[in-house]
Amino acid sequence: MKREWYIIHTITGYENKVKENLEAKIKAQGYESVIPHVVVLEETIIDTSSKSLERHIVSHDAKLHVSNGKDVEKGDLIAEEPAIKVRRDGTISEVSNARRIVIETTDKKFSKTYVIPESAKPISGLRIGANVFQGTFLASSDEYICDIDGKVVINEKVKKVVVRTVLGDEDTYVIHVDVFNSSVCKKGLVLKAGQILAEGRKIFAKSTGRVAVVDYPTRKEIVIQKTKKRKLYPGYLFVEMIMNDHTWEFVRGTPFVMGFVSAGGRPLPLKPQEVHYIMRLAGLEEVQQQAKPQVTKVELEIQVGDSVKIITGPFEGFVGLVKDVDEEKQELKVNITIFGRETPVTVHVSEVEKI
Repeated sequence: MKREWYIIHTITGYENKVKENLEAKIKAQGYESVIPHVVVLEETIIDTSSKSLERHIVSHDAKLHVSNGKDVEKGDLIAEEPAIKVRRDGTISEVSNARRIVIETTDKKFSKTYVIPESAKPISGLRIGANVFQGTFLASSDEYICDIDGKVVINEKVKKVVVRTVLGDEDTYVIHVDVFNSSVCKKGLVLKAGQILAEGRKIFAKSTGRVAVVDYPTRKEIVIQKTKKRKLYPGYLFVEMIMNDHTWEFVRGTPFVMGFVSAGGRPLPLKPQEVHYIMRLAGLEEVQQQAKPQVTKVELEIQVGDSVKIITGPFEGFVGLVKDVDEEKQELKVNITIFGRETPVTVHVSEVEKI
């Protein structure tokens, strides 16, 4: 018998639950060839007006598990820093609490790292994004003074581990508190070159959203723009199936299913052009193919003519007018003034804020 597409009516808000329940039944009964597709039509909405973008800074050695334009769910692994290994044989002579502060120049071409012991009382007001200048005190102790102009990009708690080598000099390791293991890093412990001092730190998404990866000379930055799903047809699902009395009852008996969209009590199959249209809305190329990533609809709060401030990238700090919006690429063309001349620049929506 021929498979056709039908519309299932359910309680609004239970569309994904019905899909989950029905697919579990299909798998349990081995009905994949009889009911191959169950689809909830949704679109992804990116909130470009939100200033609470999630940002993660990683090293160039980090392994990325995401790429530009990829959607992630809260809790997904997005990056992994390499394990820290002992460089030379030696004995641990010091394990102390410290704070790692990284200052980056405004052109993002150079950065400097300061590892400040907690006993030196690091300045508490050095938040990420704060501007600092040469001569700024980084701790209560005058031993730690910033010697470049720039911005704070990292301020995190770490463990400082010092290993005295067999040659009498010292190797220093900075370990993030998330991967610090006190049984491995213990004062007096003898270490061998190549031994793992700390496992690679794994970084997980704190929210659901769409990823943008920015590569700077000194680091990489993973930006997650928050997204949400919106039902295109609340209260309805679309199912491809062979329709007979048994399969009708099989689907109809799924919890929260209210019935099929019917005509005269008979389930009404969709016309080929209707199927094609609906599947295009869902981002599916062909009915016979498996679902592909859905087309994202970008709900922009920023429009042509709006004033925006560039908050990151090579033009950070510039203010300009939006001249063009590319929703597909999530890019803006902004006119800014450089050396007294109006200059158009292209920036990603995650790099600006509306003013």
